[in-house]
Amino acid sequence: MTFLFYIFAALALVGGIGVVVNKNPVTSAFSMIVSFLGLAALFIQLDAYLVGVLQILVYAGAIMVLFLFIIMLLDVQEEEKRRFPLIAALGAAGVAGGITILIVTVLKRSHIGDATIPKLATAEGPGNSDVHRIGELLFSQYWFPVLMVAVLLLVATVGAVVLSKKQLR
Repeated sequence: MTFLFYIFAALALVGGIGVVVNKNPVTSAFSMIVSFLGLAALFIQLDAYLVGVLQILVYAGAIMVLFLFIIMLLDVQEEEKRRFPLIAALGAAGVAGGITILIVTVLKRSHIGDATIPKLATAEGPGNSDVHRIGELLFSQYWFPVLMVAVLLLVATVGAVVLSKKQLR
């Protein structure tokens, strides 16, 4: 299992780096899908099957299809090559190195990896599953934020269509 963790973590990291490094927005979007798939596999390894499946269906499926649709609708061209000043590159490298040192120091001093995660007790019977409890929360307590996310996605899509619309004369 440790071997699979390293493979899926590397997949998520390579996908994330690909999002930032690629200049073509379509290639960046596909790299984000790879990153989402790596994260979904990590969730499934943690026995969070619902979160892993939702990661694939919602993010890698629906949201990224929407992003790709908007990118292609906007007809975004590949960014032309430009040079960054040397001082900016050195500053970025210094900040990245500092954050890496900070993360390594915190991980060495913490004892996160020493304990094992206990298995969740599964309750028998209808209405006691994770899916049922999450559904109850989404449609009772969190109905307004879910509705606002749907409206936000609709407005973003309509805005992309309006921005990409050619002027008719």
